[in-house]
Amino acid sequence: MPFANFKVPEKTLTPKQKEEIVTRTTELYVELYGERARNNTMVLVEEVADGGWGISGNVLTLAMLGEAAADTGDA
Repeated sequence: MPFANFKVPEKTLTPKQKEEIVTRTTELYVELYGERARNNTMVLVEEVADGGWGISGNVLTLAMLGEAAADTGDA
């Protein structure tokens, strides 16, 4: 059974965006494995509490990411 697990910062995606992740991921598996994969594909979108994730040994928060985006002009 194809399985995909997305871990995202909590409250950063709308229900519609989560639905799109599930739909598009399922379609990707169908492209790769054929139509037989559709009924067996499981997609899990997990929300991680703010400050409950990090990179390179540093805990990250949404505020920190917002500052980084502002510094690069991406905000």
